[in-house]
Amino acid sequence: MSDLSRPAGPKIIAIANQKGGVGKTTTTINLAAALAEAGKRILVVDLDPQGNASTGLGIEVEDRDFTTYDLLLDDSLPQDVIQHTETDGLLIVPATVDLSSADIELFSNEKRSFLLHDALRQTQMDQFKFDYILIDCPPSLNLLTVNAMIAAHSVLVPLQSEFFALEGLSQLMLTIREVRQSGNKDLRIEGVLLTMYDRRNNLSQQVENDARANLGELVFQTVIPRNVRVSEAPSYAMPVLSYDPTSKGAQAYRDLAAELTRNNG
Repeated sequence: MSDLSRPAGPKIIAIANQKGGVGKTTTTINLAAALAEAGKRILVVDLDPQGNASTGLGIEVEDRDFTTYDLLLDDSLPQDVIQHTETDGLLIVPATVDLSSADIELFSNEKRSFLLHDALRQTQMDQFKFDYILIDCPPSLNLLTVNAMIAAHSVLVPLQSEFFALEGLSQLMLTIREVRQSGNKDLRIEGVLLTMYDRRNNLSQQVENDARANLGELVFQTVIPRNVRVSEAPSYAMPVLSYDPTSKGAQAYRDLAAELTRNNG
């Protein structure tokens, strides 16, 4: 019988799309910052060997002594790999290029698809009292992404408002279906998020119409506009909510955080 006095763990969301340049890392950083601003405790797990989420949250490469690699493959404890960021309530497990070899090393491990699942459910995680864990996946459907999907309760899919945007979704949906069958039957789609949206552009509106017609309520009501402040913020190693709190991009991510929170009751 389960212990009803023990609080439920954090909601774990994998942010995934095998296409690069769709706003995946940008969404991870800024959604995390917006949720933290709203008083939630957030962990970002940087699962991309490029380490852009780590850089975008101000973690210098020389300060990444312990990383996602150590969490997955060296049995490091959460308290050793989790770092604070400049944003209150927002913590991160950073990544370095070391993670690029992890995919090969994972193949020889019989629990290879469940390593992140088990790492994020260690009892030592309880001390952090996270509300959400956001996993920034690499731009490919490799073993790291499969680890993220088996660890996660849901997948959030950023979708760039451009031609052929929906075509890449079919392979991702297929992977989600396979993960449901092989290791995480309860995995669901948190939502599809339209990014880099330009209201003056007929193509953006056409992509939105197509997405809503095909995917219905899976598409978030919030759309993320093409916004120069969102693009500039990573070069200052901060979320757009810190870089320019009043920008349209910052407000859009606040709206997304509010919508996500409502959807999760």
